[in-house]
Amino acid sequence: MQAQADNQAAKVSGTPPDLTNIISGDYYQKNGYPHAEWTYLRRHQPVAHIEHPRTDPFWAVTKAADIMEISKQPRLWLNGPRLAVFLLEEGEEALPPEALPLKHLLNMDPPEHGEYRAILSRYFTPRSVRALEPEVSNITTQVLDDVMDRAECDFVTEISSKVPVAVIAEMLGVPRADWPRLFRWTNEIIGGGDPEFQRGENPTDTFAQARMEVFEYFSNLVAERQKHPGNDVTSIVANAKINGAPLPMLELLSYLLVLVVAGNETTRNATTGGLLALIEHPDQFRRLKREPGIIKSAVEEIVRWTSPVIQFSRTASQDTMIRGQKIRAGEAVCLFYPSANRDEDVFEEPFKFDIVRNPNPHLAFGIGEHFCLGSNLARLELEVVFRELGRRLERVELAGAVERLRSSFVGGIKHMPIRYKLNPGH
Repeated sequence: MQAQADNQAAKVSGTPPDLTNIISGDYYQKNGYPHAEWTYLRRHQPVAHIEHPRTDPFWAVTKAADIMEISKQPRLWLNGPRLAVFLLEEGEEALPPEALPLKHLLNMDPPEHGEYRAILSRYFTPRSVRALEPEVSNITTQVLDDVMDRAECDFVTEISSKVPVAVIAEMLGVPRADWPRLFRWTNEIIGGGDPEFQRGENPTDTFAQARMEVFEYFSNLVAERQKHPGNDVTSIVANAKINGAPLPMLELLSYLLVLVVAGNETTRNATTGGLLALIEHPDQFRRLKREPGIIKSAVEEIVRWTSPVIQFSRTASQDTMIRGQKIRAGEAVCLFYPSANRDEDVFEEPFKFDIVRNPNPHLAFGIGEHFCLGSNLARLELEVVFRELGRRLERVELAGAVERLRSSFVGGIKHMPIRYKLNPGH
């Protein structure tokens, strides 16, 4: 459980742990986040050179200040060359250059990134997102009504996965009958390294198959929206122009793919991890129930605590220095956001889950050029879900083992059986 990892981190000694755990999907699946390793790195090697036989070398960056410095210099630190650090499976070959990922919001650099981001930026402002609250509340109510009379459920498959995929599907104009397909595709794209979601010979095959099916699905939807535009996000992207020209089809489809995956996976895992934190800290759940007005600060602490996006990479465009360490042009750094969100130089008692923490300058949504476009939507979804859970539940506990995703990119929980008792009147 994550509480165990946090306790280990709080007691970490000067003896170096196995630092390759920070990029091992097997480790994350068995143990949760490697907080002991990150704590060691923050204290002893905040910019550490990591080598592993199944990936290219990289510099692990674990301090919040350094991650902020890198993220605010997008021309010095490029997104394009390497999105994140992934380990190849035994016997799996690296993709040839011609098969590398297509351009999309996550791997674009300025000025192109800003032009593409602007297509939808006004639809994700706080005001625009707040207008979605009735729809998010309606979806959440329906999802909870379906399971709350049973006393037990798998929180992931029956609650936390259903709300965000329904919200993003509604925004995209995807028919309700196709929502389960979106959910399956996002699992395969993010969790292709996990045997439960793998359907190719290896993660690369799984990703390629899922991406092909997403592209095929949305190419049909895009064609229809180009002929008959509506008010949904697919219509906006399908008819957008950059410098007077329509988006190339593959980039348009990649844009929608990122929206589907980012709009589902991260919020789902913050929701699941947030409830797990409240179960492990029942005093905090009782306080949230007593004081529903603290929901916004509770959501910020849940996001800090869970940090569902584990890491992204940047590549140096020229020789430079980070914390006195020379990084040569072409070398990659890997930014570990959960480590930044436990940084002792930023947070008082960083291993304490405190739903009224103030200030709470976490980096769970990133910072700088690539700050999460959907952060306001994620916050709204989390607010609505946890407000409703606090209103309905008298108590909640685990009813079985928590099963984690085999991934060092997104900190996912695949299954979390819970047992609960409703408040009188629910």
